[in-house]
Amino acid sequence: MMNEENNDAYWKANIRLMLILMSIWFLVSFVFGILLVETLNQVQFFGFKLGFWWAQQGSIYVFIILIFTYTVMMQRIDRKFGVSDDDEDDAAINEEVQ
Repeated sequence: MMNEENNDAYWKANIRLMLILMSIWFLVSFVFGILLVETLNQVQFFGFKLGFWWAQQGSIYVFIILIFTYTVMMQRIDRKFGVSDDDEDDAAINEEVQ
């Protein structure tokens, strides 16, 4: 069970992680995909203009990486604050074995 101070620290870590990842998402999708598209189009990438490729494909790849990063980082935060689902699964397995 988490006390109020530990609960606040958990949510601050959670919100901090989300803000960082959402900032990256904003940078990748809006700034690179919309605002800098003309600058990026000066470069060819696999036969396409880089701005077009980035808006259509590159930002999707980054988004998928952000999803996996969020999952891994949240598991670390959950374990750090003792609210991991893994703990419950391990306890259930140990009870079945005994």
